[in-house]
Amino acid sequence: MARLTWHGHATFTLETDQGHRIMFDPYLDDNPRADIRVEDVRKLDFILVSHGHFDHFQDAIPLAKQTGARLISTYEIVSFCQTQGLQNVHALHIGGGNHFDFGYAKMTPALHGGQVHGDTEGAFTTVPGGWWLDLKGGKRLYYAGDTALLTDMQLLKGKVDVAVLPIGDNFTMGPEDATRAVEFIEPRVVLPMHYNTWEAIEQDPNGFRDLVGDRAEVVILDPGDSYNF
Repeated sequence: MARLTWHGHATFTLETDQGHRIMFDPYLDDNPRADIRVEDVRKLDFILVSHGHFDHFQDAIPLAKQTGARLISTYEIVSFCQTQGLQNVHALHIGGGNHFDFGYAKMTPALHGGQVHGDTEGAFTTVPGGWWLDLKGGKRLYYAGDTALLTDMQLLKGKVDVAVLPIGDNFTMGPEDATRAVEFIEPRVVLPMHYNTWEAIEQDPNGFRDLVGDRAEVVILDPGDSYNF
């Protein structure tokens, strides 16, 4: 059974049926809602980074160095990581995918900003993305990253078991647009993320669940909670 654990904001750890540990968008040490810190993470196999903003990328390089995990992201983010001494990396880009030990990972479009945290010269600006994972064993996960509502999400219809969607508004989709995304994708289960970290993105996840209604099961986690699927 796969397990998805929320660490607050947009950071999740996925444990696959085969025991691989994958972290999405590490933001722990400065995350006011995180249940763990970088020093607490001892085993990771992969780190998937959707984009370069500090609240998704700040702890990716320290964690990769600490655990030896393979960092996967866009070509530009991976190139920046290599300038910081990382060698265990793999570059992808939007619409492209690759087979890894845990299954197939494809980068999906997202509409957001492209700054890379730590790049003081602005040489590695990239485009944001999300992740569609077809895990070994047949389970399919969509991690949207930071994004506005996109009609491209309709292309995922029938291909997602669990969708992880931002609902915070202000910087990403709000509850209403995230509900429309559920209509586009038709996942079985939805986990909201990227809300209540700061005042600007305060939302009631129960209100989001009410909006979704019977379109999908909405699972609301507290930091440290897990969902098994």
